[in-house]
Amino acid sequence: MSAAPEIAVAVASHDRSLRLRWLLNALEEQTLDPARFEVVVAHDSAGREGLETEALLRGHPLARAGVLRHLTFAPGCGPAAKRNAAWRASAAPVVAFTDDDCRPPAEWLDRLLAATAAAPGAIVQGATRPDPDEANLVVAHGWRSQQIDPPGAWGQTCNIAYPRAVLEATGGFDETLPVAAGEDTDLLQRALAAGARLAAAPEALTFHAVEVLPLHLRLRAAGRWSHMAALIRRHPHLRAGFPLRVFWKERHAWLALALGGIALGRRFPPALLLVLPYARAAAPSYGPGRRGRARAIAELPLCALQDGAEIAALARGSVRHRTLVL
Repeated sequence: MSAAPEIAVAVASHDRSLRLRWLLNALEEQTLDPARFEVVVAHDSAGREGLETEALLRGHPLARAGVLRHLTFAPGCGPAAKRNAAWRASAAPVVAFTDDDCRPPAEWLDRLLAATAAAPGAIVQGATRPDPDEANLVVAHGWRSQQIDPPGAWGQTCNIAYPRAVLEATGGFDETLPVAAGEDTDLLQRALAAGARLAAAPEALTFHAVEVLPLHLRLRAAGRWSHMAALIRRHPHLRAGFPLRVFWKERHAWLALALGGIALGRRFPPALLLVLPYARAAAPSYGPGRRGRARAIAELPLCALQDGAEIAALARGSVRHRTLVL
């Protein structure tokens, strides 16, 4: 590289070698001159995924051009530790965070860097949308992705840029938060409390993968939200956007009401109508036809099971951290 980079892209990766390849390919296609940016990937992939990830990171054209470097960790390293290692290994004055399941358009870095220049010293958050190449999956039950309109209080690392000075002043991500469940929000809130500004750059768009996981994996993944209570205890003002200042998601509040209606329904049948708000909020959309409505109704118990697993995880965290979040 002929000059010091102006912006670094820091990525924490875990067992997503194919998705990571798509991210690196998208970074290779950026309109920003490669001499102006660097990429640091920190990964803890193991087994076959680990071998494929290492081969990718060593042989990718960005690595051969000196733009890409990587750090390898033992399996089980949390995302906070990997992101900290990645940004600390970089040299640029601005660090852009994205995830290994994102695929930014070619203008992403150009626009993000311009936004940081327009708001000197500010944290800059871009917009995120479900990947249009995977839009066909959005109608499937259990799909998940990200749709973010900046600025937002949660500071998701799929598309946000920090001045290096802010990262150094805050110490970066809190590595005592062990999983991907609020460690990015905690960093943003600590930075804002210390006097940093948050600026929106909706033009700096990135795409987030659309994934459809089997039910058993969704139920297992719900356990990570037990750490949400720790986040809310640290930053109680985040409750302002919660229904009744207690429920993390509106669907959780409606599910609690529905369960109450079912419990009362044996003695007072009209109480069963309390199920309807949850059904409207949670039912997948398969179109207005009879078959679509029948399929949506059939999948409601699966929706309730997933929401119930999230509430259970939140309840466990509430007990542990002595602050109520459901």
